Amino acid sequence: MSKNPWLLFFSLLCLHLGISQEEKREEEQQHPAEIDSLAQNLEGKGITLEEVTYKKKRINPLAPSKAAFYSAVFPGLGQIYNKRYWKVPLVYGAIGTGIYVYSFNNTEYRKARDAFKRRRAGFTDDEFYDINGDGVGPDIALEALQDAQEARQRDRDLALLITIAMYALNIIDANVDAHLKQYNVDDDLAVDFKPYLDLNPLTNRPNYGMALVVKF
Repeated sequence: MSKNPWLLFFSLLCLHLGISQEEKREEEQQHPAEIDSLAQNLEGKGITLEEVTYKKKRINPLAPSKAAFYSAVFPGLGQIYNKRYWKVPLVYGAIGTGIYVYSFNNTEYRKARDAFKRRRAGFTDDEFYDINGDGVGPDIALEALQDAQEARQRDRDLALLITIAMYALNIIDANVDAHLKQYNVDDDLAVDFKPYLDLNPLTNRPNYGMALVVKF
């Protein structure tokens, strides 16, 4: 009974491929694989190349704008958005202090202004006329009321400018912080020189020198 010629041809082909693979394995065992010419040149100079994988960090381009907007709407909210919770008390302390100083100086300015106006109008019933209560006045002269009025007004305006600056700084801080959070500031970032010594597994020869270690 004759065999199918196609089946016979397929059997011979499989046998030939099996023999070829076996010969290739034996040749690789007897003769080590050749190294790339560039790698050989670098190894001769004490330099090795290693493949490093880097996980790219996801960047949100709208994060800085959101943080700035939140801090503009409500101071400290942008810092909360950036998860910089320790900055929130600093923001409230700076802006709160500015508002307190402004309010205090504004109140004292109004007192001095009202007393100055009444004194100029001929009244002697303002709170600065007879401070000691001895009936002998005025205890504070008209010129002193004018100087106090100008000094409190100057301090009030300065406190207002500082408060506005703290408010703007709160917005800028949230925006810049959101930008910096998206940069790679990992602790693994490093550049260093170290002695290098390794044994080539193919040639069994030592490779030594100085290694420039760059981590990122």
